Amino acid sequence: MKNIQRPFKILGIQQIAIGGTDKVKLQKLWVELFGLEFTGTYKSDRENVDEDICAIGSGPYKVEVDLMQPLDIEKKPAVHATPLNHVGLWVDKLPEAVDWLSQQGVRFAPGGIPKGAAGFDICFIHPKGNEELPIGGEGVLIELVQAPEEVVKAFGALAAQYA
Repeated sequence: MKNIQRPFKILGIQQIAIGGTDKVKLQKLWVELFGLEFTGTYKSDRENVDEDICAIGSGPYKVEVDLMQPLDIEKKPAVHATPLNHVGLWVDKLPEAVDWLSQQGVRFAPGGIPKGAAGFDICFIHPKGNEELPIGGEGVLIELVQAPEEVVKAFGALAAQYA
């Protein structure tokens, strides 16, 4: 493996999003049996999603687990079509990461860097590369999430303990 200098750091997992046709079935496993904390809901016609937002862990180490079903099973995006819908990664410097990764040939989904459902700036690495931008998530949609300062500090302190 090459030792590459990056202008950003991937700090940790921010979220995973799991899709199905009936989020009640997802709730049974993740909330009732696993004991994840239910923290809220999010609905979006544009994103064709009705999701329950759950969490495991606390503070800057909390990981969000989104349980998603489509509002309309016939429409796109089809949040249920890939059961592991996406993985979200905390990034310390999102704009720098997007610029640098784009220069390396990473394909991003359209839409730039908007605010996500949790209020953080986000963007998505496309699951598939193409001719122009050959690097994608190899079938997995990857969300890059701008980490708030408390998360950046916490992961920095954690890394320093093991350095």
